[in-house]
Amino acid sequence: MSTPSPAPPFGNIGVIDLMMQIPGQDNRAWYDFMLPLFMDEASRNYAKMPAEHLFRNVPDIADTDDYVAYTVDKMDAFGIARAMVGVDHAAGREAVKRFPDRFFGSHHANPNRGMDAVREIVRLHDELGIKAVTGFPAGLCPQVPIDDRKWYPIYAKCVELDLPFCCTVGVPGPRLPMAPQKVELVDEVCWFFPELRFVMRHGAEPRVDLAVKLMRKYPNLSYMTSAFAPRRYPEAIVRYANGRGRKQVMYAGYWPMGLSLERIFSELPGVPLHDDVWPSFLRDNAIRVFKL
Repeated sequence: MSTPSPAPPFGNIGVIDLMMQIPGQDNRAWYDFMLPLFMDEASRNYAKMPAEHLFRNVPDIADTDDYVAYTVDKMDAFGIARAMVGVDHAAGREAVKRFPDRFFGSHHANPNRGMDAVREIVRLHDELGIKAVTGFPAGLCPQVPIDDRKWYPIYAKCVELDLPFCCTVGVPGPRLPMAPQKVELVDEVCWFFPELRFVMRHGAEPRVDLAVKLMRKYPNLSYMTSAFAPRRYPEAIVRYANGRGRKQVMYAGYWPMGLSLERIFSELPGVPLHDDVWPSFLRDNAIRVFKL
C-alpha cells in the first residue's frame, strides 16, 4: 500500500529530521543503558519502549533484510531529505556510511567515562564525521545533571570541534527522576560556554516558558520538537517560532521509537506556523546549526 506524501505548505521543502533511528529485529537494545535505573516492573518489562504509557501506538516495523534501505524508502515517501541517526549502534553506522547524502550521525555521550568519553567523540568525528553530540542526563547511570562539571570536558570538545550538543530537558518520558535535566540548569552552561550550540530536545516540560525565556537570552540556544506529535507541540514554542525564535526552533520526529511518520505528517498541517516559517523550521535552521 502506498504511503501519503507530505501536504502543503511543506511538501517540497526537503525536510531534515533531527531525530530518527534505523530499526532492526531488536529495538529494545536502544534502551538497555537505562535498565539499572528502573524501579517499577512495567518499566523493566516494557514491550517496545520504556515510555509506553506516553506512546501507546509505537510504530510497527516490517520484516526486511535491509532496514537501512527500508528507512530510506520511508523518508522518500514523506519528503525527508536527510535525517540524523545515532551511530552508537551498528545500523546507524551502516546508514551513515552507505548513504552519506541522506544520513548524518550523532553520538550519545556518557560523561561518567571521563576522558574516554572525550576521546570517543574525537574518534567518531574523525571516522564518521558526526554532526552532533547528544546527552540524556536523567538516563545515565549514575545520573549527571546538565550543569555538572563532568559534562564540561564534553562541552569544551564540542566547541573545539564545532559540534552542537543536543540535550534532553524537562520531565523524562521513562519513569526516571527529572532533577538532572531541569530546564534552569541550561542557563549556567550557556553562560559559561557562549560558543556552544546547545539544542534542547524532548519538550522542556513543564518549564516551556522558561525554555523560551532562555532562548531569548542566549542566541546559541535552540529547541527541537523531538518526541512530540505535532498536535502536542507546546503553544509557547509555536508562538516563539512565529516571532523572534524563527531561527531557533527546529523539526525533529521520533520514528520509529515512538511516533509514526504517518501520524507526524498528517498532523503537521494543523500546526499554526506562518507560511514563511516552515522552511526555517523544517530545513534551514538544521542546516545552519548542524553545519550541513
